[in-house]
Order: sequence, then structure tokens, then C-alpha cells
Amino acid sequence: MQTKIPPPIVTLIFVGILYLSNSLITPFELAYQSVIGIFLILSGLGILIASVRVFRKVGTTVNPVDPDQASMLVVEGPFTFSRNPMYLGMSEILIGFGFIFGAWLTLPIVALFMIYITIFQILPEEAVMKEKFADYDEYCSKVRRWI
Repeated sequence: MQTKIPPPIVTLIFVGILYLSNSLITPFELAYQSVIGIFLILSGLGILIASVRVFRKVGTTVNPVDPDQASMLVVEGPFTFSRNPMYLGMSEILIGFGFIFGAWLTLPIVALFMIYITIFQILPEEAVMKEKFADYDEYCSKVRRWI
């Protein structure tokens, strides 16, 4: 299975799906829902940025479309609590947009995003990491795929 669509683009597509879901179900309204949404988006961006910084610090690629370019197994920073903190951050960003839009279908749509990313992004990446890095199985035994 080959990764084709960069995950940030997939995330934007799912933001659009969240927005369009409001045409199916009337949006909800909560006090401070925009504030909650912005907080979640900023928190998700923080996880993404922290993850990218670790990749750059150790000198490996952040290109998710070609995992063969990875030169090092990253196991520090956010990668100590999740093998995929970037995708976790993207999921949190989606939840934030769900709050802003008042989308009742946020959780099922985020679940679909996570399934899509797992099948078309994470599993191909894991196959490459397992082949390239002898200590990958040990890392997997200590750190969960998502959280």
C-alpha cells in the first residue's frame, strides 16, 4: 500500500467534511464553543510543531509520502507517548474545528479520519520502519500507535 495524499491535505479534506456535515444536522451551540475549538486547534498545532522540531533536530525527514527517506527512528519528545503524535495532533485539530462548526458528527468523522490515516499512512510507514530499524519492534512494544 502506497501513501499518496499528504496527511495535511487529508486533514483539510476532513475539515471540509466536518463543515458540510452541518447541512445534514443542525449545528449545536455551546457557551465558549469557539474558545474551546481554538484551544484544541492550537493544542493540536503545538503537538504537530513539537513533533516536527524533533524530526528536524535529529536530521530525519518529515515527508510522510515517502517513509523510505527516514534516516532515524525518532523515540523522544512527543514520540515517547505516541508513535504518531503528528496524526494525533491532526485529529485534535479536527475536533477543534468540530467545536467551532458545532458539528454533531465530529466524533464519527474524526474516527473515519483516524481509520483512513491508519490504513493509508501509518501501516505503510510501520512496514518501512520495521524493515529499516532493528529496534522498531521494541519501540512498538513500549509506545502505542495513537495514545
